[in-house]
Amino acid sequence: MSLARLLQLASPALPVGAYAYSQGLEAALEAGIVTDAASAERWIGDVLEFSMARMEAPILWRMMHGEPLNDLFLAGRETAELRAETLQMGHSLSRLLQDLDLGRVPEGEPAFPAAYAFAVRALSIEPREALLAYLWSWLENQVMAAIKAVPLGQTAGQRMLLSLGGRLEAIADRIPNLELSNFAPGLALLSARHETQYSRLFRS
Repeated sequence: MSLARLLQLASPALPVGAYAYSQGLEAALEAGIVTDAASAERWIGDVLEFSMARMEAPILWRMMHGEPLNDLFLAGRETAELRAETLQMGHSLSRLLQDLDLGRVPEGEPAFPAAYAFAVRALSIEPREALLAYLWSWLENQVMAAIKAVPLGQTAGQRMLLSLGGRLEAIADRIPNLELSNFAPGLALLSARHETQYSRLFRS
């Protein structure tokens, strides 16, 4: 049943509100950095490599192995939007886990990776597979945001998933040995701009 549980945890149907966030992508559109499928793929790929793969995913990996890094992760959220996003998703997943009688996430204000790591342990999912599923879920959400906001066709979105999804195995392989690094100033600046953007579809 571990594969079924993993698919459930990574599913877009998981009621945590991930669809409501673009994580700076919408601000990149407003700034003219993202204008089409090619530039959307570059943007998403850069965030994957320079932010997700160097900070969020390594912290998740350590959380899945029992390290209490919730406060560190929250301190690394550069903007109010990014902090609110991870807290809202963490709260939603924590409540869901309680409603499913899987236990209570111990952190008072769990970030999403902390709640996810707790779910992985509660469901006895293998950590590397859980890490890949987390990265895939993030990637799928970013591509769906691009499809809605650029806008792009479904085929263009699938091409991006095929291309960028091909990087995930290599990223997962190197994450256990990575030192934490969170230097993505362009993402931080655009996320801050999004907080006062006049017209927007997404909460971040």
